[in-house]
Order: sequence, then structure tokens, then C-alpha cells
Amino acid sequence: MYSKCGELGDARKVFNEMPERNVVSWSGMIFGYAQLGENEEALRLFKRAVVEGVDVNDFTCSSVIHVCGNMTLLELGKQIHGLCLKKSYDSSSFVGSGLVSLYSKCGIIEGAYRVFDEVPIKNVGMWNAMLLACAQHAHTGKALDLFHQMQNAGTKPNFITFLSMLYACSHAGLVTEGQYYFDLMKKCGIEPGDQHYATLVDLLGRAGKLKEALKVIEEMPIQPTESVWGALLTGCRLHGNTELAAYAADRVFELGDVGSGLFMLLCNAYAAAGRLEDAAKARKMLRDRGVKKETGLSWVEEGNRVHTFAAGDRRHPKSEEIYQKLEELGSDMERAGYVADTSYVLQQMDDDTKKQAIRYHSERLAIAFGLISFPPERPIRIMKNLRICGDCHTAIKFMSKCTGRAIIVRDNSRFHRFENGKCSCGDYW
Repeated sequence: MYSKCGELGDARKVFNEMPERNVVSWSGMIFGYAQLGENEEALRLFKRAVVEGVDVNDFTCSSVIHVCGNMTLLELGKQIHGLCLKKSYDSSSFVGSGLVSLYSKCGIIEGAYRVFDEVPIKNVGMWNAMLLACAQHAHTGKALDLFHQMQNAGTKPNFITFLSMLYACSHAGLVTEGQYYFDLMKKCGIEPGDQHYATLVDLLGRAGKLKEALKVIEEMPIQPTESVWGALLTGCRLHGNTELAAYAADRVFELGDVGSGLFMLLCNAYAAAGRLEDAAKARKMLRDRGVKKETGLSWVEEGNRVHTFAAGDRRHPKSEEIYQKLEELGSDMERAGYVADTSYVLQQMDDDTKKQAIRYHSERLAIAFGLISFPPERPIRIMKNLRICGDCHTAIKFMSKCTGRAIIVRDNSRFHRFENGKCSCGDYW
């Protein structure tokens, strides 16, 4: 009960004082930690349950699989998958949806498809997990097909289903289709929430329909949130409309406290238009309001270890090799035609210093680590907590071309699969 109410401290106290614990109490405690994002504690408790000989059930495994997906722990997730196969839990929709999410979040969409196809009876959660995976991996056509299959199977879509469909359309530029799903949602009796409106605004903004996007916001029956205005800001940055970006920023500031992401979107919109002084003013406003910019981090899994990098990071034991690899690869990339776009560096500095700064972004360090650590046939899978910048997106295309390696990057928006100098997103992200 305490766990479901979010009172983990009280729940843990009751759990620790229990003279005997069955699988229900273990599962409830693990689920509670997983639900509230206490991923490491959920894993520690699960490992302790296994050591103590608890016969974990499908509900326990489902919770831990979701944790592995959130932490992109592929190897541990595979071990839990093996346990589920051994105990015949793999036919459960709850376990299946978790596995689909796990493999998708770890960049293995083929594994997600296999799990999805092997589950005989699919609930709405299973369909939603697969639809979201397709959307994140730019398999838009597959998402549209799956939605029709879901309808034919008699499964009613819910608000998450339509959010996934809007997301898929947004990242493929399918304006007509996105509007269709938005209207269909309302016909199904589902009232759009702020995330649905944010995704519709994102769809219109990415397509350059900024006036239409603003009209959607102005006609919303609910108060536009930070995410809605942020979606408009993204479109303004992509299409260089700094006036509308400033208007959107003003509306965001009226909401009160806002995150650093909105400030950085505004900074990037100004920088993309060459208005560096305005970008500097926006950064000063961020500092004056006491808003801390989130540090960009990239990480890569090697066995059961996770290696994390920040921009310019030299703390890794293999830093010397990593930086040497980037220097060598940088020369190859320039010969292949790569030219650094320093407009993504917002600080005032000379051009050479900007090139140095952008060369050592966290995702590039993680990729270099993968290049020196993994065999040639193994794809390099990188996770990043923020959106990949435009120059790094271009650079990684050249990296894949010059090395012949498949490089998969998951940022905070979607997956990018780089192969032979091309990205799966088609440069639309």
C-alpha cells in the first residue's frame, strides 16, 4: 500500500520488519522503486531476492526489465529475458511489453520485433510499446501498419497509443497523417492532453507550418504548458524564426519557473540566426534566474560496465587513446569533406577554439571509446541524455563512413542509426 502511494520510506520500513517475506512483498517493493525511478535500488533488491532464493514471478521480472530499459542495461536485460524464457513468462503481455521497450531503448529494434511477434495475446500495453519503438526508430510505415493491425485485432487504442502515432508522424514529417490521428483520437472519446498538443505543435513546427502551430496553441482548451511552447521553440530554431521564438519564450516565462532546456532552445534559435548577442542575453537570463543547465552526458555499455562521458572529459582511464583516435578520425573526416559547423557553440570565442570545443562533445568521446574497445563487426550503441547537436549529427555520419561501422545514438528524442554516411532519420529530427 505504501509503495503504491509513493511512500517508499514507510514501505521499506514495513518490508524490513516483516519476519517472513513472500514473492508478493518482494515484487511490490521492487515495483515501487521502479515506478519512482529509484532504478539502482530496485536492481539491488532484485539481486538480493534472487540470492535469498525467492521464486520471482512474471510481475517481478516485468518491473526489473523496465528498470534495465530505463538504464539501457542490455546485458543484464538479456539475462532477465533468459530467466523469463526458462520460467515460461515470455508469453505474458506484461513481460513482453517490457522486453519490447528494453530492446528498443537499447537500440535493438529487431529484438523488439521478435519479442512482439512471439507473444500470442497482446494487450494495449504491448501494442503501445511496439508503436513507440517504431516511432523512436523512424519505422513510421511499420507504425502505421501496426495501428491498423491493432484495430483489426479488436484492441481499443488509448491516449498513449495516439501519442505514439503523433510522435511517429512528427519525426517523419507526415502532417496530414498526424492531423488524422489527432482528430481520430477525439472521435474515440479521448480528450487530448498537453503532450498530444505538444506533439502536434512539434509536427507542424518541424514541417515549417509555424503559423498553424501557433494557432493550435491559441485554440487549446487547456493552458499551454512548457512542453507545448518548447515544441514551438524547436520549430522556430529549425526554421530561423527568432521573432516567434522570442514570443514563445515570453509566454513560457509567464508560467513561472522553467527548465534550462527552454532557455537553451531559445539560445540555439538565436545562434542559428546569427544573433549571438541575443543568445548571450538569454544565457545571462538563465544565470540570473538561478537555472542550472543540465550537463550533457553520453554513455556506452561494455559487458556489465557503463562508461559515461561529458564534453571535454579526460577522466576515463583510456582518455589518451580516445583523444588520439578522435584526432586520427578527424583528419580522415576532413579529407572526406567534413567541415565543422561552429554555430552550435554559443560561447564567444575564436573559430579555432570553437572547433576544438565541438570536437570533444560527449557522444564523440563515447564513440571513440567504442571504436578502440569493440570488435569491428559490433555496432556501437551510444545513449545521450540531451538532444544531439547538428554538427555532431553531421560528424557521426562521416564517422560511420570513414570507419565502416554502424553507430547507433539514442538522444532524448529518438534513435539515430548511422551507416555508410547516412542516418536513419533522414536528417529530419
